[in-house]
This record gives sequence, structure tokens and C-alpha cells, in this order.
Amino acid sequence: MITPTRKDNHAKVHLLLLGSTILVSTSFTVAKIITYSLDPVVLTFVRFLLAALILLPIISVKHGLKPGISACFRYALISGCLVLFFWSMFLSLRYTTSLNVSVLFTLVPAISGMYSIVLVRERFNVNLLLALIIGLVGALWVIFQGDIDLVRTLSWNRGDLIFFGGCLAMGLYTPLIRLLYRNEPMEVMTFWILVTGCIWLLPGAVLGLLQISWVEIPASTWLWILYLAVFSTIISFYLTQYATRFIGPTRTIAYSYLYPALVMILDLFLGKGWPDMRIIPGVILTMATMILLLVPSFAGKPTGKNHSSELRR
Repeated sequence: MITPTRKDNHAKVHLLLLGSTILVSTSFTVAKIITYSLDPVVLTFVRFLLAALILLPIISVKHGLKPGISACFRYALISGCLVLFFWSMFLSLRYTTSLNVSVLFTLVPAISGMYSIVLVRERFNVNLLLALIIGLVGALWVIFQGDIDLVRTLSWNRGDLIFFGGCLAMGLYTPLIRLLYRNEPMEVMTFWILVTGCIWLLPGAVLGLLQISWVEIPASTWLWILYLAVFSTIISFYLTQYATRFIGPTRTIAYSYLYPALVMILDLFLGKGWPDMRIIPGVILTMATMILLLVPSFAGKPTGKNHSSELRR
């Protein structure tokens, strides 16, 4: 598997992250399609369980299945953030749109940046802070559809508020990876994050599973869940964890600024048309923010306090 060294090419890291971002952007639309098929807790549990089962043979043969108590605790902290995030995503999509969810997710870099200052002492300069502010303005522009009156009244719908809570949890994900990583292979970390995530979800999932009428669930729902498990979970988790070690949590999560534009393109492809033109300036602002955040890492500049030591590993 991939292991960062001094010779790693930044372009390779960003190319991998771009691919991961495209995969994750489709999950908002897919989650919207299947959100009424299963309870949000059950959906999240099945997604994590399926992904863990796919990885199980690989991990058991290559690395064994004895992570240790302290390692399980580390993985459980990280997976707790993901569980809260994905549960809130499936639930919120019952009350809001996939575009709104993708735009709300662009608040995560600013949230993650604040966590990173405290947890991993990531260095922030004026340009980085300015970029995060611009991204925040762009996200709020889209959420409120460019309507000042909505801003004044803070008119968020129920789904937006639910998902914002998930974004607060997701903001901890990349800083915790940076803080709790102990040189284990990335696939091992991914697997045990999924396993501990299943444990978090199990109490709520059991009740939901007992109430399901399995024959009424469309076959397409299971295909979409398989897609989410493989492409938007296993692959994206692995690439995010790898990139976080190399370019830092804030610039890794900066790729989320692409989500609104990618979701808009996907919705257009699916025949849903363009959204209200008033939100386009906000989408442009979020994309500009991503560029501002990533320019230093393309130039190979350090992204945090522990950058040089990580490259020596």
C-alpha cells in the first residue's frame, strides 16, 4: 500500500484526493435516493458493516485481528465522528436537498481548522484564515440562496440544522487522524474505524433491523448501499487518511469545497436542471477557497508542525 516518503509527489496526493472527492460527492445524491428505504441508523450501520466485511479477509491475512485496547480506543474516537456525521446526513436528507447538504459540508474545513489549531497545533497564516472566511461566506451564500432576508432571520430548514450538527462532528475527523495515527498501515486504520463504527451503531441498529420488512426493500437500495460501502467509504476513508498524514488536515478537507459544484453537475446529468442562479456566486466562492487553500501544498510548503517528521517516517 501507499506509504509517504520524501520522494512522494504532491501532485499524486492531490490527484488521489480529487478522485476521492468525486466519489464522495456522488454519495449525497445516492443517500437522497435511498434515505426513505431504511432507517438512518440502519443505513449507516449496514454501510459500515458491509465495508468492514469486504476488508476483513485482507486484514486478517496480512495483519491479523488483534488491535489492542489502546488502539481500539483511538479508532473508536475517530469512528464516533463518522457515525454522527453519516447518521445526520441520512436523516437530514429527509428534510433538505442534496445540494444544501453538499454546501453545508463546505463549512467543515473552517470547523476542522479551528479544531486543528487546538489539537495538532497546525499553523495558520493570514492567507489561510482569509481563505476559510471566503469559503464560509460562499457556503452561507448558497445555504441562504443569496437572500439577505433569510440571513437576517437565520431561516435554516430542519434538515440543514440536523446536518450542521453532523458537520461539527465531522470537523474532528482529520485532526483526530493526525493526532492518533501510530504508523499502522492505512488499511488497518480504515478497517478498525469501520468496526468500531459498527459497535457505536449496533444498539440503535438492532431495534431498526427488527422492524424492517425486508421484502419491501428494493434491490436497487442494496446496490446503492454496496456502492457507498466500497467507493464512498473504503476508498475515500483510505485516501483521506493517507493525504492527511502528508498535506495536513485542513488542506485535505479543503477538497470538500468542490462538492457543491460536483453535485450540481450530477443533478444536471440526472435531469434535475440547474439550481437557482442566485446561488452560483456562492459556489464560485467555495471553489476559489479550495484553490487558495491548496496552492501552498502544491508548492511543497509545510502544512503543519509535524510535517517534516511525518515525511521522515
